Amino acid sequence: MPAIEIKGLVKRYGSLEAVAGISLTIEEGEVVALLGPNGAGKTTTVEILEGHRSRDGGTVAVLGVDPAEGGRAYRERIGIVLQSSGIDRQLTVAELLGLYAPMYPHPRPVGEVIEIVGLADKADARAKTLSGGQTRRLDLALGIVGDPDVLFLDEPTTGFDPSARRRSWDLIDGLRSLGKTILLTTHYMDEAQHLADRVAVMAKGRIVAVGDPDEIGGRRDGSVVIRFGLPDGVSPTDLPAPFDAARVESGVVEAAVGEPAAVLHRLTAWALERRTELPGLTVTRPSLEDVYLTLTDEAGDE
Repeated sequence: MPAIEIKGLVKRYGSLEAVAGISLTIEEGEVVALLGPNGAGKTTTVEILEGHRSRDGGTVAVLGVDPAEGGRAYRERIGIVLQSSGIDRQLTVAELLGLYAPMYPHPRPVGEVIEIVGLADKADARAKTLSGGQTRRLDLALGIVGDPDVLFLDEPTTGFDPSARRRSWDLIDGLRSLGKTILLTTHYMDEAQHLADRVAVMAKGRIVAVGDPDEIGGRRDGSVVIRFGLPDGVSPTDLPAPFDAARVESGVVEAAVGEPAAVLHRLTAWALERRTELPGLTVTRPSLEDVYLTLTDEAGDE
């Protein structure tokens, strides 16, 4: 049984169809990143999965349960980490976890959770004294103290500096190793690339693509971009095809090619024959961000 199964989900606000018949299946133990611009329908979709918002059409099952009808028994099996929480900041880390843990039938030991999120040295510190990164770790601790089977993470590293983001990625990787199913929303493409087994891209209430971060949108099999500095004394028309007709900007030649091995062979053979260098030669495939922007732009043009 999939951990999450969505079929034809629809949510309307008046004449606006915020979620327009999406379908998505997430397997147990999978980490899926839900990507999309503001207003794409991500938050509405996640709130329906959490059981906090009603739907107008389609079916939804999380852990085999309709979130709209699951009640307390359902909520005891999920964890939610919002962008901000309303905790009592006068309490210590250990006190907060000790307060929340008994609300669940089978909570993880408080000390173990504190160790998992890397707050062992802050167990007796009041929440108000924690840094931003430490506070986010506390949010995650509160989300997993009930030992949920499914965890919803809403923009887990928003506002973090690069070092704190990396530490949080390690923490989420650790949750994966516990066998948790994780659905996260993020605006950071590198975060989705690092954490997710699959990404689902939403735009205008629809899922426009789903797949492995390395393959979605044809990343693995699509064209690559070759760039290099135009050698001194060489005219663009002197270059081998397809570079003789490529774009040249500020002395940099750039071409998108579908057969990079063959094209690179011709280019480097040409350079060796003339005993010239190709300054700054790079070969890159479209990034996840490139694909994301293309997918969402195309959806916006429909």
